[in-house]
Amino acid sequence: MKINRFVEYVHGYVRISIEGYYISQFINICNTKKINLWNIKKDNEIKIFASIEIKNFKKLKHICKKTKCKIKIENKKGMPFILKKYRKRKLFFSFLILLIFIIIILSNFIWNIEINGEIDTFKKNEILELVKKEGIEIGKFKNSINTKEVINKIRLERDDLSWIGIDIKGTNVIINVVPADEKPEIINEEESCNIIAGKDGIILKVNAQNGTILVNEGDVVKSGDIIIAGWMEGKYTGKQYVHAHGEVEAKVWYTNIQKVYLKETKKIETGETKNNYSIKINNFKINLPKTLPKFQKYDTIEENKKLKLFSNFYLPLDLVKCTYKEYEEEIIIHSFEEAKQIGIENARNTLQKEINGKEILDEKVKVRTEKDYIEIEFMYEVKESIGIKERIVF
Repeated sequence: MKINRFVEYVHGYVRISIEGYYISQFINICNTKKINLWNIKKDNEIKIFASIEIKNFKKLKHICKKTKCKIKIENKKGMPFILKKYRKRKLFFSFLILLIFIIIILSNFIWNIEINGEIDTFKKNEILELVKKEGIEIGKFKNSINTKEVINKIRLERDDLSWIGIDIKGTNVIINVVPADEKPEIINEEESCNIIAGKDGIILKVNAQNGTILVNEGDVVKSGDIIIAGWMEGKYTGKQYVHAHGEVEAKVWYTNIQKVYLKETKKIETGETKNNYSIKINNFKINLPKTLPKFQKYDTIEENKKLKLFSNFYLPLDLVKCTYKEYEEEIIIHSFEEAKQIGIENARNTLQKEINGKEILDEKVKVRTEKDYIEIEFMYEVKESIGIKERIVF
């Protein structure tokens, strides 16, 4: 049924009203002559509405005379009427054909590359440079790209990735990566090794299940110092190299320095903004009509957005949105104690990420006062396991 309606739309049809006392006879004659009427709706006893193909409409003239019915065209629908409406708009159709032709050509090239995976921006940029070196870049012909070859080359060069996949969808290249877990070096139990200090600190506790302890509680050690040596010496056996085992706890320090000005100029956004837009084609930029903001003081934020027709059909165009945010400056005067507390709080918040739940033994604060600011040196003393195994190389 849906196919028939589509065919009728292509051929064109009209919606007509039929009025008279012999409507039943009118419909019967149409059926006899195989003139298809559909979507018939009764308006009243002497009037109905129906749809008919335009090629059959002229055939109704003789039937109308015979049944003394009047026919009126209510609506015209279908492709013939649309083409007739736009036949004088040659420029419009020429542009439409040109646009379709351009889209077909653009669909054969790469216009966007995206990287998915739990990696930082620096590594994403490195991977982008690497795939570019291997031939995947903006403006590249899709059929010239061998994704399997690129994947194999990246796997050989990057040992920090456990998996990489490359898919080309539309004009978009999707690179999915899974970073490799950073695992400490595992030393075989049969190999000789020392336990060294991984950080500077003061020894709080040292126990050795295997090996020779070289430090005492209270000793200061530097990063890299041997704490439990991978050898044991007996009166009769002499010196024998072993795989050191043990536990080392030390007091270590985490320090952060904050500078707090006694007179601070703070930006307060007013909420007023102004946007300007431009189109970017590679390095060529087209500025759309714009005016500079009338704000006295403002911050400028620029955002780039790739234009696309569908989910993975990107175009070689960027929409650049430039937002101007107005702000006012407020001068805040801090007392010495206020500035000190601000510095301590900022330092604490910064160090909390580093100590990550370790046992805090003490905290110390040093304050240095200058003319315009004070400098806070904040330090956490933390109890931490600092022993690291290091292979003995003969």
